[in-house]
Amino acid sequence: MNSFRGKTLSWSVVGGAIELVLDRAPCNEIGSETLPELEKFADALGALRVEAHAVIISSARREGFCAGADLRELYSRSHGLSLEERVAGVRDFLERIHRVLNALDAAPFTTMAAVEGVVFGGGFELALACDLIIAGKMARFCFPELRLGLIPGFGGIPRLKRDLGNAMVRDLLLTGRSIGAARAHAAGLVSQVVAEGDALRVARITAAQLKKFDRETAIAAKKFIKPVPQEDLRREIEIFCSLLMRPAVQEGLQKFAESKDPLPYLP
Repeated sequence: MNSFRGKTLSWSVVGGAIELVLDRAPCNEIGSETLPELEKFADALGALRVEAHAVIISSARREGFCAGADLRELYSRSHGLSLEERVAGVRDFLERIHRVLNALDAAPFTTMAAVEGVVFGGGFELALACDLIIAGKMARFCFPELRLGLIPGFGGIPRLKRDLGNAMVRDLLLTGRSIGAARAHAAGLVSQVVAEGDALRVARITAAQLKKFDRETAIAAKKFIKPVPQEDLRREIEIFCSLLMRPAVQEGLQKFAESKDPLPYLP
């Protein structure tokens, strides 16, 4: 399957690059509709290897790249369940999204996230699973989970530890504040900062350049310098689920879900 159009995303092969476009209002929150479509994409990667050498993930939404997990849906779907049932449901969701992001992390392609605007929570973690992040100058990166008493749950901590110095990891995780594209570039998180609205165009140019190089060399180099931190990823799920059981977290999720603000994740 070299193309797909679903309710929340689509992909196609363009010039030897697989272009995955997120498109779910308001800002590509990852929930029960998006997850199975991401799983379909992950399952297709093996077959797509024959005709593609790169992956580009971008957004069709003007609000930004992705605001992360759909916490409102998470809360509404778990309403009326016991705490143990809620945690079991969240654990299943986390294990499924981890399989998707691990497949992307280790995919035999050079993968790029072309990001603009909001790159928060699980959206940040999706970008971190890619090999390169190309950011419009107004992009902002944040882990707002701290405000709910949680940690990132889609693999963000192990991938930050792998890719960045611990000082930046602590800053993002313990303060919950956002950083701009320029600071993210200076820290080594972002590979290129480009003009606002230009991230996808530059990612396409980069993909065209990559096509000139030997494919097997790129795959070997990626395996060597970018191991998937499996043990830490499993530990992250355990920590997230243990924190989720705290009453303060449940109260925070309720306040978030009941907020009338259309974009409550913004600082």
